[in-house]
Amino acid sequence: MYYVYAIYNSKNSKIYIGQTEDLETRIKLHNNKNFKKSYTARFDGEWILIYSENVADRKSSLIREKQLKSYQGQTIYKKYIPQ
Repeated sequence: MYYVYAIYNSKNSKIYIGQTEDLETRIKLHNNKNFKKSYTARFDGEWILIYSENVADRKSSLIREKQLKSYQGQTIYKKYIPQ
């Protein structure tokens, strides 16, 4: 089982879309800046989960991640951004 997810950083108004097998651990890694040269490490503040989907396998998760990053895909998760 894989997850496709969207996390949000309210301090910088940034969104990140990704995929993983272990969602809870991945969010901790983003917040702890374990990915030193990653997009999420560039911004201070906390990343919070705003959207996630279960998918069957890695191939499906990569396809769905690409869909969510598209312009039309943004409408799916943007409504979950805290105001």
